[in-house]
Amino acid sequence: EVQLVESGGGLVQPGGSLRLSCAASGFTFSTSAMSWVRQASGKGFEWVAAILDDGTTYYEDFSEGRFTISRDNVKNTVFLQMNSLKPEDTAVYYCATSLEHLCLHHCDYRGQGTQVTVSS
Repeated sequence: EVQLVESGGGLVQPGGSLRLSCAASGFTFSTSAMSWVRQASGKGFEWVAAILDDGTTYYEDFSEGRFTISRDNVKNTVFLQMNSLKPEDTAVYYCATSLEHLCLHHCDYRGQGTQVTVSS
């Protein structure tokens, strides 16, 4: 059974940083592409970033230069380092995967999410 468990969310002031983690199990993590998506209250899902099994990374325009996605294939964990956070980054952040296929908005599996709130 595919399991994705996010952690690391919280309340942070504008301009601050957070590092999200997603522990994966139940599938071959090292050969899977992983994504982060987010959903603000009352809005649809928004793709944030993705990383392929070879470490190649992709970012949405708003996350490029502020967020960094990375992975640890020994610990089966994917990370999202978020810097220079803005109030508009407030959302529930989810890690997601369609296993060996890169997914952006429609992923086969998604975790339960972790809340990120950016506010003074």
